[in-house]
Order: sequence, then C-alpha cells, then structure tokens
Amino acid sequence: MKKQVLALSLSVLIAGCAVKMDPLTAEQNLMFANEKLARATANQEPVTGSITLYDAMARALKYNLDTKVEIMEAALKIRNVELASYNMLPNLVAASGYAGRNDADSSTPSTRDTDILSSDLTFSWNILDFGLSYVRAKQAADEALIQQEMKRKIVNRVIEDVRTAYWRAVSYERLVGRMRGLEGRVSRALRDTKQLATGEESSPLVALTYERELIQVKREVEMLEGELKVAKSQLAALMNVEPGSNFSLALPKRRGTKLGLPNDLHGLFAIAASNRPEMREVAYRMRINDKEVDAAMLELLPNFNIYAGVNYDSNKFIAANDWISWGSKVSWNLLKLTSTPALMKKVDAQKAALDARALSVAMAVMTQVHISRVRYGHLQKSYSTASALSNVSHRLLTQVRSETAAQRTSEQILIREEMNTLLADAKLDMAYADLQNAYANVYASLGLDPFPAGLSTDAPVSTISAQLKDMWIERGEKGTLVVAGVK
Repeated sequence: MKKQVLALSLSVLIAGCAVKMDPLTAEQNLMFANEKLARATANQEPVTGSITLYDAMARALKYNLDTKVEIMEAALKIRNVELASYNMLPNLVAASGYAGRNDADSSTPSTRDTDILSSDLTFSWNILDFGLSYVRAKQAADEALIQQEMKRKIVNRVIEDVRTAYWRAVSYERLVGRMRGLEGRVSRALRDTKQLATGEESSPLVALTYERELIQVKREVEMLEGELKVAKSQLAALMNVEPGSNFSLALPKRRGTKLGLPNDLHGLFAIAASNRPEMREVAYRMRINDKEVDAAMLELLPNFNIYAGVNYDSNKFIAANDWISWGSKVSWNLLKLTSTPALMKKVDAQKAALDARALSVAMAVMTQVHISRVRYGHLQKSYSTASALSNVSHRLLTQVRSETAAQRTSEQILIREEMNTLLADAKLDMAYADLQNAYANVYASLGLDPFPAGLSTDAPVSTISAQLKDMWIERGEKGTLVVAGVK
C-alpha cells in the first residue's frame, strides 16, 4: 500500500512539473505590435523646415534603428567586460543552515542536539581561477572592440545610402511639377489624336503613329517617376521618419567634389588596411585566439586555493560554538596534460585560418580602394556628359518652343522635346546622386568614419548637422584630408 501511495504521489508530482506550450493570444500579439509601432518613431525631434543633406545624415546617425542596434550591442559587450572583470575577485560566501533528527535509541546518550543551527562566513581565493578570469576578461574586451568596428561598418553603409537616397529624392522634388504638367499635356494630346484617328482630317497611319509616340512619352514619364518617387520613402526609412510623413527637402545647387587624398596608391592601401573595420576585426580575433594559448598554459598549472572563515554551530555538546578556520589546498588535474596537445593544435589551426582570412580581407580591401577610385573617376565623366546633354536639351527645347509659337512645327514635336529635356534633367540628377555615392564610397573604402571624431548622437540634430557639414566641406570643397599623418 505504501508503495502504491508513493508511486501515485510521484506521478502527480511529475505531471505537475510538466511544461505546456502557452502561445500568445491575438490580443497580446496586437498589443505587442501596437506598442512597438508607437515606440519605433517616438522621442524624436520633429521635422521642421526643409531637410538638408547634413540634416538627413544627422537624423540617420541619431535615430536610424540599425545604427541604434549596433550601438546597443556595443554597450552590451562593454557590460560583459565589466561582468567578466568581477570573476577575478575572491569569493566571500555566507552560509547558514538547520539540521534536525530524532533519537533512534533514548537509552543511548546523545552527542548532539536534535535541532542545530549553523552558519559560516568564508573567504576563499583560487589563484588559477583568477588567472583564467583575467584571460577571459581580456578576450571579452576584444569582443567589445570588434563590436565597435561592426558599428563603424554599419554607420558607413547607412551614410552612403542616405547620400544616394537624398539626391534622388531631391531630383524627384525638382521634377515632380514638370512631370505632372507633361502628363496632363500628353493626356490632352492623346484625346485629340483619337479624335483625329476617327475623323477624316488626317491619315489613320499618321494619327496612330502620333498616338504611339505619345504613349511612349507617357510610359517614360511614369517609369521616371516610379524610379525617383521611392527614393523619398527610402530616405524617410534611413532617417527613421514614419512612412507616409510629409516633409520637404532643401533643393541645393549641385556642387563639384574633389578627393582630398594622396596620389600614392600603395599609401592608400596602407591607410585602408589599418582603418577598415573588417581588418581590425580579424586582428582582434587573432589576439583573442592567442589568449587561448595563455588559458591553456594556466590550466596546466597546479590549482592553489586559500581560505579563511568564521563559523558558528549551536550544538551544546561541542566545546566551542564559534571558531575561526583557515587553510590552503593544492590540486593538479593531470588529465589536462593529455588534452593540451589537441587544444594547441586547434589554436594553431585557428591562427592559420585567421591569417588566411586576413590575407583575403587585405586583398579585398585593396581591390575595393582601387575600384572605388576608378568608379568615382568614371562617374565624374558620366556626370559631365549628362550635364552637357541636359544643357543642349534645354537649348533645343527653347528653339522648338519658338518654332511652335511661330506655327512652324507641331505640338507633337514640342511634347517630345519637353519629355527629352525632362529625362535629360532626371538623368543628370541621377548621375549626380551616383557621383555623390561614389564620392562617399571612396572614403568608406579607406575605412574613414563619415562623422567627425568626438561627435555625440545625444546632441540636437542641428548641432550634429553643423559638425557633419564642416567635416564634409573640408573633404569635398576644400579637398583636404589628414589620416595617420598623411595629408
């Protein structure tokens, strides 16, 4: 009977400890989603006035969620370093307990109380644990430095994307009025053409050809608008502005850029190799791997532990109820000697793999530096060609307008030339956007930060914007740069 009761009790206990899946309800999911949607763009400076390029860059640095995630990850790694440092401290353990028993034989004199309270406070320090904790803390510090480099990489990418999206969005702002006007004129011309095709005033072939050209014009305008319109939404996302928000952009003049870089290509390779986040990450990984050798050597040493403590025991049958104890202990795990060679082989293999990775990254960095400069030079030529095409298109449009006003040419030709001029201006803007992206990409390929040293994202947007403007004017309009002592 006792066994049955025990088995039943055990079954009930096991059933009570079973964990059941508890999915979130629809209401909980909705509440969670609404709370995150509300917080995604909360606590931000409102957008006032027209946003400049440097305002957009400042908002991306301050509010972009990808950047925030990397900043928080870096902060978390630093907290891990602080936590790892505490593992080097000695142990100070306080303990208390209670023990009770019944007298098995009342005729036999007892040597202890039936109820005993005990407590102790013990200080101990394990020298081997201290050494290993120190090595692990140094590795955690290197992990935090790696995360800092990943943050730099993300920020560089975000700033490049901001520059491209900003100039494309500016192009849309410049051209949207002209696109709307041209669409209206094309629609009216299409109605007139259809009436001509049904009547007998002109040849059906001529009317249909004219209609086809107008539809092609309309398609070109729609494709252009679709390509440029999305840029403003992309810019809003990069600045962490709520999608669909209405904000205006400053429409600056296009300015020339020049690279404030030395002409020594091998010198640029050296700058890039010493500054790129990817190269620094591999260097830190190699340093972390080297510390595994230190950890392995420490584990081969004998383990020396010292302790001291104060103790209390309420048992009245002992001579003293409180006392001080101390001592030391040495131990040595001899089996570590057998596993160490395998561990050292693993460390050597990891070192070789990291060295190969460093060479691969170095080659990729050199290639990217070279390609970024070639791309920048090519896009400078493309921008110059696009500028010349836009200029001649405007002169031709002026001439056609004069001819149309004098009734020496048709409305069809005028619409076609207006569309060609609009496309030429749009391609000029897109060429300029690509040039600006290539310009920023050259500095990114060198691993140079797109923001000045000491910039704080806690500052107002206007302050960050002013600091960014000063730095990029130094790089661009003045064409000066100082990196690692090279000007």
